[in-house]
Amino acid sequence: MSKKLLLISANTYTSPYPVYPLGVAYLKTYLQQEIPEFDVRVFDLNFGDMSSLGVVLQTGDFRYVGVSLRNIDDNNLYAKNSFIHWYVEVMQCIRAHSEACVIVGGAGFSIFPDILLARLGADFGIKGEGEKTLALLLRTLEAGGDPSRIEGLVFRDAAGQIRVNGRSDYADSLALRFEESWLDYYWEGSGMLNVQTKRGCPYRCIYCSYPVIEGRKVRQLDPVQVVDTLRELYFGKQINYVFFTDSVFNIDRAYNEELAHRIIESGVKVSWGAYFSPRDLSRADLQLYKQAGLTHIEFGTESFSDQQLENYRKGFYWADVLEKSHDCDELGIFYAHFLILAGYGETEASLEETFWHSRELTNAVIFPYIGMRIYPETELFRIACREGKISSREELLDPVYYVADGVDLTNIRTRAKATGSHWIFPEEGSEKLMARFRAKKCRGPLWEYLRFSENNR
Repeated sequence: MSKKLLLISANTYTSPYPVYPLGVAYLKTYLQQEIPEFDVRVFDLNFGDMSSLGVVLQTGDFRYVGVSLRNIDDNNLYAKNSFIHWYVEVMQCIRAHSEACVIVGGAGFSIFPDILLARLGADFGIKGEGEKTLALLLRTLEAGGDPSRIEGLVFRDAAGQIRVNGRSDYADSLALRFEESWLDYYWEGSGMLNVQTKRGCPYRCIYCSYPVIEGRKVRQLDPVQVVDTLRELYFGKQINYVFFTDSVFNIDRAYNEELAHRIIESGVKVSWGAYFSPRDLSRADLQLYKQAGLTHIEFGTESFSDQQLENYRKGFYWADVLEKSHDCDELGIFYAHFLILAGYGETEASLEETFWHSRELTNAVIFPYIGMRIYPETELFRIACREGKISSREELLDPVYYVADGVDLTNIRTRAKATGSHWIFPEEGSEKLMARFRAKKCRGPLWEYLRFSENNR
């Protein structure tokens, strides 16, 4: 059997649009640089069913198979669509058609590494970013060595107990090459490609899994390589919109200034969006980013109530939200606020404050979610345990939400719509409207169009 590795993107969830499997692309690019003796192939389940995957496995003579799990569920209290059964089917297909060593990773896996390794029956797993860990694991296995000390590795010890290694070391430099055969599907289906500029999140929002997945140490990707990727997309593929998938784009002002200037100097006319926080964001920053192509901001605001912002440990207040929103208005930058209603500490008074303040955001699109998805290793998990809402990590694999006691959920949508602001709830079918705009070759997130279409649905 030759040194062949198949990387599988198992995600088939496409709401509100298909998302390019960025983790697989970074992995393949890194492995081709670091262990060129390996033949690395990729398979995206958005392009083929289990039958076609089985054929690839059966005929591919793979020694190793890597599976990337992007999501655990749809993060929607009212739908609660879990993807675990689908991942079990993927694993069953692999085992039925291949004797390869199976290694599982990805953002979803990293939240439940030990539980999912046991549930799926994989040989190894990787918690957190996988590039360096996977390269070391493959080298070690090829040499017949003991991989148990590799950082980020999830494995079974001699007694059969599952262990999860910590991590302090990360890949030094990460380039990115997109799969040519995948580009048209994701570009046409989502109107954008996704790129990272940094990893890790230092903030301590009580509910967030980003620090669990990526760690708290912020690592900046080489801005030269980021711009090289943008240049290749723009000049080579005529792709003119990207979304920077950093947990929070405006974590590092000095890095972002350098990146923005490099984009401007490159002559690349790529528009872009990113996740932002209202903290540590000046009007001058926004002006520079707009000059570098910024058109859309998705604020992880979560509430317009100061009490709730403190409860969620957001590190900013309503005055900051209002100021940054007005800055975006004046600079002509589209922006949306993502909210969590009825989360930890919410009361009818704080909810009413959020509704009332939303009236001042006349140009914002507001995406509310009800309740907080509880994830292990978060402060919310510890709160829910203390309050007796949950008792173990295992039960969280199926979606469990924290919903504040005493908040009336029956009329939240009516109250929100009564403000006259642009509230878009998850169940309102905005995907169909956005698909119509995609058909007209509109690019970017497109949620700004929903402001003008919400009364015509």
